[in-house]
Amino acid sequence: MSPSLEIAVRVGGSAAVFATMALWEWFAPRRHLTAGRRPRWPGNLGILAIDIVAVRLLVPATAVGVALIATTRGWGLFAMLGLPAWAAIPIGVIALDLVIYTQHVVFHHVPVLWRLHRMHHADLDIDVSTGVRFHPLEILLSLAIKMAAVLALGVPALAVLLFEVLLNATSMFNHSNVALPPRIEPIARWLVVTPQMHQVHHSIERAETDSNFGFNLPWWDRLFGTYRAKPAAGEERMTIGLPIFRNVAELAIVRLLTQPFRDAR
Repeated sequence: MSPSLEIAVRVGGSAAVFATMALWEWFAPRRHLTAGRRPRWPGNLGILAIDIVAVRLLVPATAVGVALIATTRGWGLFAMLGLPAWAAIPIGVIALDLVIYTQHVVFHHVPVLWRLHRMHHADLDIDVSTGVRFHPLEILLSLAIKMAAVLALGVPALAVLLFEVLLNATSMFNHSNVALPPRIEPIARWLVVTPQMHQVHHSIERAETDSNFGFNLPWWDRLFGTYRAKPAAGEERMTIGLPIFRNVAELAIVRLLTQPFRDAR
């Protein structure tokens, strides 16, 4: 798999999902935004641009490239077990999703890692742009964890690419300010993390923030007891964000980048 093809698939897929969710939000928003798009999107999309540049400059290899090396050299658990490709690909996608779920839980409970991750939670609203708002240091650390998992398991390159595309797409989907039809949503959240399910994770109430950690698959939250069906205040009345960094000035890109190193209220 050529690097140019990988980039085209990832960038093209992400752009299409972002545009689709942004239009859906525009025509059928689920919640009224308190801060709105105009003060938030420049900082959120600016952070995305910095993340992309940081990864390209500091990490020449991609997770897909690491997977190609691992499978070519017979490294990892899957190679030791002799898993055929038809089994290794779906198992690899599910295993990487469990790794990301576990990483997410750890980032909430280890103070130094929470300082990085809380920038994502400090957004005053939740919409598609929140799904790409992650501190560059968190992105780089997450990539290192993902690469280590790919090497340890020997996940096939196709599985890694599929997982990356799904992760980007579902992050934008489940952060979007949209609502699935009432008859469909309770069923859908057994198969994928829905916007209504993930919204609880962005509640200002810490007990609710520490729930619904899944990005792609909703099963881990139910399996490990971190699932919460709805916020205590109700979907329409819950407050999004954190008790700190609630000033609109904190939406500026420089302030976002320095939030892990400050305790401003």
